[in-house]
Amino acid sequence: MKLKVRHVTSYAYSSPVDLGGHIIHMQPRPLPHQEVLSSSLSAEPPPARRSEGVDHFGNPVTWLFLDRPHPTFEVVSEAVVDVSFPRPPLADSTPGWEEVAACSARGGRDAWQAAEFLFESPRVPLTPEAGRYAAPTFTPGRPILSCLLELTNRIRHEFRFRSGVTSLRTPITTVLERRQGVCQDFTHLMIAALRALGLPARYVSGYIRTKPPPGQTKRLGSDQSHAWVGAWMGPEHGWIDLDPTNDLVVREEHVVLAWGRDYSDISPLYGIILGGGRHSLHVGVDLDETGRS
Repeated sequence: MKLKVRHVTSYAYSSPVDLGGHIIHMQPRPLPHQEVLSSSLSAEPPPARRSEGVDHFGNPVTWLFLDRPHPTFEVVSEAVVDVSFPRPPLADSTPGWEEVAACSARGGRDAWQAAEFLFESPRVPLTPEAGRYAAPTFTPGRPILSCLLELTNRIRHEFRFRSGVTSLRTPITTVLERRQGVCQDFTHLMIAALRALGLPARYVSGYIRTKPPPGQTKRLGSDQSHAWVGAWMGPEHGWIDLDPTNDLVVREEHVVLAWGRDYSDISPLYGIILGGGRHSLHVGVDLDETGRS
C-alpha cells in the first residue's frame, strides 16, 4: 500500500532564539518491507548548517544548526512510502519464549543485534512490576508469538486510551496503577514487561492511519505520531512489530520512522536552544493512502 505522509512541527517563542541545534528523526526508514519512494525535509528559517546521516540504530537522521535570531521554528517532512509488511509466521511454529530468552542471554552470532535491546534504558528502567503483569501470559513452554499476541491483546483491553493524563516522564509503574495513557505509555510498558522476562524489545516510532476504509474500526492513536513495539522471536523468525494500542500486528496501516531502546533515542525533534523564553508547540500529521502497489 502506498501512503503519503506530511509531518509539521512548529515552535513559537516568547522571545527570539539566538542559537539552535536540532537532531531530527522525521524521515521514514528504508526497509525491505517499506520502500521510500520520495522523502524531503525542510526548515524555516533555513539552517546555517545541515548534515544528513544515520544514527547508531541505522535510522535516518538530520542535524540542523541555526545561528541567527528567530521567533519561530518549523520543520516539515513529506514522504511517499510503499508498505508491505510480511505476514507473521504461525504462532505454533515459533520457539518457546524461554528458548528465545536463553538465546538472547547467550548473545553471540545469532543474537548480537537483538541483545542490546535486553537492558534497561533511560525511559524504560528495570521494572519488576511490568514483568509480574506479563507473567500469567508467559506460561512454561508456550510459543513466543502466542505469548506476544496475548500480551498485545491484554494491554489493548485492560488499559484505557486517554490523552492528557500522562507525559513522557510518567513512570511505567504509574501507568500500571492507573491503567490509562497513550501509545507511548503502552509501548514503554510492553517493552519493560518483555525485558523483565529476558526478551529483547525495541521502541518503534512512526505513523498510523487512524481513518481506515468505510466499515472498518477507527484506530487509536494521534494525528501527531505513533509508537509500537518491536519484539524478537529468535534467529529463525527475527523481529515482529506489534501495536498494543490497537491490538494489531503491524502490516499496512503503519509507517516506520525509526527504532531505538525507547522514545529518548528517536524523539522526532530534539535540540538545544539559547534564548527563546516560553514556547508553544504545534504538531500535525496527515497520512493518506495514495493507491495500492
